[in-house]
Amino acid sequence: MRSVTEQAAFAARFGLSGTPGSDAFWATAGAPASVPDDGGWTTLFLWRGSPASVSFESWSKSVSLRRWEDTDCWYAEVPMPPRLRVTYRFLADGGEHGDPFNPEGAGGDRSVFATPDAPRQPHWPVVGADDVLPVPSTRIRWASGLLGGRRTVRVHPVGGGGPVVLLLDGDDWLYLHPAMTAFESAVETGDMPPVTLVFLPSKDRAAEFGCGPELWQAVRDELLPLVADSGVRADPDRLVVAGQSLGGLSAMYAALEFPELVSRVACQSPSFWWTPDALDRADLLDGPVGGSIAGRLRERPGLSGLRVAFDVGEHETRMLPHCALVESLTEQAGATVRVSRSASGHDRAGWRHALLRDVAWALA
Repeated sequence: MRSVTEQAAFAARFGLSGTPGSDAFWATAGAPASVPDDGGWTTLFLWRGSPASVSFESWSKSVSLRRWEDTDCWYAEVPMPPRLRVTYRFLADGGEHGDPFNPEGAGGDRSVFATPDAPRQPHWPVVGADDVLPVPSTRIRWASGLLGGRRTVRVHPVGGGGPVVLLLDGDDWLYLHPAMTAFESAVETGDMPPVTLVFLPSKDRAAEFGCGPELWQAVRDELLPLVADSGVRADPDRLVVAGQSLGGLSAMYAALEFPELVSRVACQSPSFWWTPDALDRADLLDGPVGGSIAGRLRERPGLSGLRVAFDVGEHETRMLPHCALVESLTEQAGATVRVSRSASGHDRAGWRHALLRDVAWALA
């Protein structure tokens, strides 16, 4: 049994009060709290009631929570590096749960946390787990003859509309992270010109976002004409493609193979480890540095018409060599290049600021 002094010291260290597990303690519980520790941070995660573990998006393995003596308080003190924004969830009672003490969610079963030194993300509002995000009123029913199947593509003019911003994995930016609201804020404050957002959902990411022409033929020949006929003001001649992970790979592939269509790209944590046999490897990243895109760039001089922004999480240590090589080869080929590193791992919560910033830069 810990002494009253030890209990009070534990609570006070993280800005809480009362004995862990008491009503007074839970009344002061909030989002995970961090304290400085050896150049980084120790962060307290709390769960009430049942055994649990906290699972992080790509940055770390799951961490099991410990029970505070004979109480309903389960906790973990997690060492974290400087500058980290991360999506996490609790695994408990046979399911996945957002953090009930954290007001910032990403869908109903995810929460978002940032260490105190992580840069701000202007324009992105705090969204609770139960909040319903706004959805564009204009929707296109796209029955693709080239891709097969049907999908719903949402279209939203921001500031009256303008250049088309094609958001790959569009459903994530509709239902998990409020891109519609964030772009509206950026346009309203003058950080970005008016744009028309096109939220393109994926049906089979591995098939559609690999280095193949079918998706981009379908975007060119089927989707963009539908956008033009939607009644929303849209300028496809100044198209920006924004993608993350495999979506970033696909965006860069489109810029190389469909330059008449795609000349402005914003990609975060692009999967430049990809080769045709990559998904058969036990370790996806254990292949030729830069993958197929690096090989294509060595054969594609004269990219002076391309404007591309690269961003990758500074904590994605194994991704960095793949991305760095492609960034270098792209610049050597004559493209206008912007390179940045986000305070995150392979995590959409860390890509949000780069998405807005880099789309604005691509349109400059």
